[in-house]
Amino acid sequence: MSESVTHIAVAGNIGVGKTTLTQMLARHYNWEPHFEALDDNPYISDFYDDMHRWSFNMQMYFLNSRFNSILEVQKGQSSVIQDRTIYEDAYIFAPNLHGMGLMSTRDYNTYKSLFESIKNLIKPPDLLIYLRSTIPSLVSQIQKRGRQYEDSIRLDYLKRLNERYEAWISNYKEGKLLIIDKDDIDFENKPEDFGQIINKVEAVLNGLF
Repeated sequence: MSESVTHIAVAGNIGVGKTTLTQMLARHYNWEPHFEALDDNPYISDFYDDMHRWSFNMQMYFLNSRFNSILEVQKGQSSVIQDRTIYEDAYIFAPNLHGMGLMSTRDYNTYKSLFESIKNLIKPPDLLIYLRSTIPSLVSQIQKRGRQYEDSIRLDYLKRLNERYEAWISNYKEGKLLIIDKDDIDFENKPEDFGQIINKVEAVLNGLF
């Protein structure tokens, strides 16, 4: 494992398995995991009930939370793996809410301005792992984990997020990138599939491709 690598991030749509993969890689490599603070988020239930009313509050909460998390990563001495990135908030979730008419232009411009200021103070991850999945698989996984506040997620919301993820990843140039097609692999239940991911992670981190 390359000693210079300190920040790994796992990106992907709602329900794709980011937290599970983050936990598994953290255990395997003894990396320090950083997770989304969903249970502590005071807006998340209200947001899924009324996206138009709470979208700006929700995105501002995530922006602040992830900015603080990145500052911790940059100050630390150990390798960290992060569940979701600040870039996903700025390039996918916030513009998606604005595009769907669920966030006003005034609020969106305020959000974008603050993100641009923050962007100048942070570094991108050394490696971004993108979990790709189809909508049916995402819906199945969301239903399986049974989070009450996710019951009201709209299908068109998930579809639009997926489209924005693909557009973002196709133009991602911030650092090393590893794309994993989640529909073709079951890393949670099949050790051989997780082994494939380990091999790919090590190959990318060591610059083999």
